[in-house]
Amino acid sequence: MEENFEEAGGIIKEQDRLLPIANVGRIMKQILPANAKISKEAKETMQECVSEFISFVTGEASEKCRKERRKTVNGDDVCWAMATLGFDDHSGPLRRYLEKYREIEGDRSANQEKGSSSGVLEVSPTRYRRNQDVVVPAPGSSGIFNQISFNQNHDDDDD
Repeated sequence: MEENFEEAGGIIKEQDRLLPIANVGRIMKQILPANAKISKEAKETMQECVSEFISFVTGEASEKCRKERRKTVNGDDVCWAMATLGFDDHSGPLRRYLEKYREIEGDRSANQEKGSSSGVLEVSPTRYRRNQDVVVPAPGSSGIFNQISFNQNHDDDDD
């Protein structure tokens, strides 16, 4: 049975409010042993949680942009929202992810402008390891299989 939710300006279908359950399940499986199984109930619960979390953080970032009379929420706004909402343990790694992503995107753009065929990023598959690495999907990749990881323990950590 499809549920609808009212929000300012209209009704939002549940399918538009939640992340696709297949994607949620795929992300959950990455951290579990290969033989582990995930119940439908666990996937649905996680789907609700992550969708609500994303809405919560995005809403805070959006409010900041509205106050600054900007229409576009960017990565810096999301990092700010995470810190403001008390997710300090996550805002530092997220900021480093954003910096690394921008660095990779800049390199990729520069190589494309030059018309260089050597602009291919060499990446290898990696798995997320709790409290050790921040996993960065390579720009233009499918995300899960082509990733670059970098350690989140930096000496120059200001966050």
